[in-house]
Amino acid sequence: MPRYKLTIEYDGGPFAGWQRQDDQPTVQGVLEAAAEALGGVPVVSHAAGRTDSGVHALGQVAHIDLEKDFRTDTVRDALNQHMRPHPVAVLVAERVDDDFHARFSAKKRHYLYRIIDRRPPLTVDKGRVWRVPYTLDADAMHAAAQTLTGTHDFSTFRDAQCQADSPVKTLDAIAVSRAGDEIHITCRATSFLHRQVRSFAGSLVEVGGGTWSARDLKAALDAADRQRCGPVAPPDGLYLTRVDYSG
Repeated sequence: MPRYKLTIEYDGGPFAGWQRQDDQPTVQGVLEAAAEALGGVPVVSHAAGRTDSGVHALGQVAHIDLEKDFRTDTVRDALNQHMRPHPVAVLVAERVDDDFHARFSAKKRHYLYRIIDRRPPLTVDKGRVWRVPYTLDADAMHAAAQTLTGTHDFSTFRDAQCQADSPVKTLDAIAVSRAGDEIHITCRATSFLHRQVRSFAGSLVEVGGGTWSARDLKAALDAADRQRCGPVAPPDGLYLTRVDYSG
């Protein structure tokens, strides 16, 4: 059966996350229904990451196996046609070897968290960014965030429902920068704990607003205690931006 790697973009707002659920709309459910309409038989998809309810993607990767050998542009366009009007789009479809797996072959995952620090309410960006109604110090947030890089027990930033075998992960890089009216938090690692990036974002906002110091963030990390985490940022501002399969 031909295997296709799909690079996918979606607005997570209308969905109860990536993972298929019987009673709620999900990105996986929409994709698999489209793939069945294309191929004529039920199709199971596998993704690089199971994004939560409300979380978006600019570069999610999934793979599917189809009964028939289609041109890649046909797969892309047909899936997009069948997924309308849902806010999900296949950007690229590629033929890959049978040993490719969207999740297990992934080398690095990249996330972006978007914040707007302004008093007025959101309009066009509502549901796609976290509005914080006071000015944040992006430089202080970036400096403090560097204590999170490396290999640590990230229990403080791990959701209680996380199913990972261990809270120990390696964060390759984290950066905080201002982009006009927005503050962007970018993270790169092989894998992440459940709600780890949103937990980082909420705690870093405590630093940016002056409630926490860099030392407070370090103490929270070292405590390895979920109760020491700052408020968890909402899903609105989180994006899976890219998945690397080499290097």
